[in-house]
Amino acid sequence: MEPIKIAIQKSGRLNEDSLRILKDCGISIDNGRDQLKAAARDFPMEVLYLRNGDIPQYLRDGVVDIAIIGENVLFEKGKDIRVSVRLGFSKCRVSLALPKSVDYSEIGDLDGKRIATSYPNTVRHFLDKAGISADLHIINGSVEIAPNIGLADAICDIVSSGSTLFKNNLKEVEVLLQSEAVLAVSPKIGEEQEGILRQLQFRIESVLRARQNKYVLMNAPNDRLEEIIALLPGMRSPTVLPLAEEGWSSVHTVINRERFWEVLDEVKKAGAEGILVCPIEKMVL
Repeated sequence: MEPIKIAIQKSGRLNEDSLRILKDCGISIDNGRDQLKAAARDFPMEVLYLRNGDIPQYLRDGVVDIAIIGENVLFEKGKDIRVSVRLGFSKCRVSLALPKSVDYSEIGDLDGKRIATSYPNTVRHFLDKAGISADLHIINGSVEIAPNIGLADAICDIVSSGSTLFKNNLKEVEVLLQSEAVLAVSPKIGEEQEGILRQLQFRIESVLRARQNKYVLMNAPNDRLEEIIALLPGMRSPTVLPLAEEGWSSVHTVINRERFWEVLDEVKKAGAEGILVCPIEKMVL
């Protein structure tokens, strides 16, 4: 069987997170330092380490079958490329920013301004939708300095924490796009590789579900058991086992991390004791 070819950013945070999720899926990559191509030991996969901005074209040409890539790069260079799974990591946003000293009240304030960016297609799409005309300066690299040297009135770039904007005396005024890592698929992927992709997607989804949930065990007095069970969101219903101590039961359930602390507070007030919280490695529905 011909292995599926996956593109991964060759360096940086997205590279590390991509290799981590593959490892969590049981896929080990044999690659040495500065190696641009590697094979998986226990899954029919070949990894190509590529520049992030080049990946959409490699997908479009069928050089790689799939890729882990930032959604922001796909929006800019590969809107025609299918997304198989949203991966939930490497989250950021593409935003417009101005010097802090400049007043801003609405998008119309950008009309006629000079905007420095590495994302011209994303900016044009946003401005055209708003009916705004602006002069774009395309810069590859650090765009934050552009207003300080008089090259532009505003910038558009990816923002994570906002610390880079703060250091350059800039303020975020418009969010054009919310982005995260995604698994993208080549339009030229073969039938065999589609089958491998389905296996990979199943593994990834199991890992992502596990990351979103915690396994919780607690001791509950039998006279409060129904009340405590009613508070638990579980996958279907919690597992209840009698304890050696009469009048008590052990309750096992899964809680989504978004509601985790809220639910724990509620069950504790309802009389639950000895609450244990465990990470989940995989979660298959």
